[in-house]
Amino acid sequence: MNKVILMGRLTRDPEVRYSQGAEPLAIARYTLAVDRRGRRDASGNDQTADFIPCVAFGRAGEFAEKYLRQGTKMVVTGRIQTGSYTNKDGNKVYTTEVIVEDQEFAESKASSDNSGYNTQDRPAPGNASADGFMSIPEGIENDLPFK
Repeated sequence: MNKVILMGRLTRDPEVRYSQGAEPLAIARYTLAVDRRGRRDASGNDQTADFIPCVAFGRAGEFAEKYLRQGTKMVVTGRIQTGSYTNKDGNKVYTTEVIVEDQEFAESKASSDNSGYNTQDRPAPGNASADGFMSIPEGIENDLPFK
């Protein structure tokens, strides 16, 4: 079984391209910085990160283009894909990337705003309040299907 689950922050805005053809397919590439705990780096810090390249196709790619920005904390589920190619110098280069099957936000917009990351370009949901939840109109308590 080839299954990967990652949680980390985007290192920069996704790079999105569209395939050529009758129905263009979105292809979004981004890198997640995933904390590696329990190891010390050269300066003695307890926490370092792995930078994992991710590729999202189709609707997942369109979602990445529309909503993901640098610093966004995400949970990504997918599979590892390896490959290789020969560069212009004639050297063989090996690649490893995660093919995204599912991606979710790992924190609310308000939490990400408080963490110091720049999210001002991210679109705001329709009727969301400052905490990221939709406000419930007054007097609707009797219409709710649960009590």
